[in-house]
Amino acid sequence: MTAASNKQSAIIRTERGLTIAGTRITLYDIMDHVTAQYPPKFIRGLFELTGEQINTALAYIEANRAEVEAEYHQVLKEAEELQQYYAEQNRERIARIAVQPPKPGTEAAWEKLQAIRAKRQLKA
Repeated sequence: MTAASNKQSAIIRTERGLTIAGTRITLYDIMDHVTAQYPPKFIRGLFELTGEQINTALAYIEANRAEVEAEYHQVLKEAEELQQYYAEQNRERIARIAVQPPKPGTEAAWEKLQAIRAKRQLKA
């Protein structure tokens, strides 16, 4: 195998999308930080990647920028849709839970939490 084909096989397509081989880290995870302009060394440490893995991922993103960005935007759109779906599905449940009294023995913790919330709302 040549160096180019080694780099190509380091990025694989799984059911999660374009993924760094041997990890569960997708290029879309990396793209979040690339678009926020984090340095490669920071991204590498954040995901506990080797130097070769981060360099390969960044090189793949750069070489296939249009394709990766199109998929990245699709992933972001789907994530937003899922978030909205589950927020709607759980709206009533969350409202019911919010009005329930605290469980016995947790009153002091609830009072402390309420005080922190009130203090935070005053700052806002």
